[in-house]
Amino acid sequence: MMAPGNDRMRMLHDIGVMGFVIVEMNEYLDTHPTDKNAMDYLAHYVRMKNQAMKEYAMKYGPLRISDADNCSQNEWKWATQPWPWEGEC
Repeated sequence: MMAPGNDRMRMLHDIGVMGFVIVEMNEYLDTHPTDKNAMDYLAHYVRMKNQAMKEYAMKYGPLRISDADNCSQNEWKWATQPWPWEGEC
């Protein structure tokens, strides 16, 4: 079983990788706007990242305010939870 901190780090890493792929595919599509395979690939990673962001918000709190509705907490912790760059992860 993975330690909670390790799971959080893995999830943040995966979200970062998906974000990188999305940005790169967006730039590729700027110069290849009719590449259907690239559009499908981008859509796939957007869905994956949105799902990962939702799962992260449910476990650890939202990374974006737009994911706050996915939190399963009974308390508003947006400003009091550790931020990813604060070293908790």
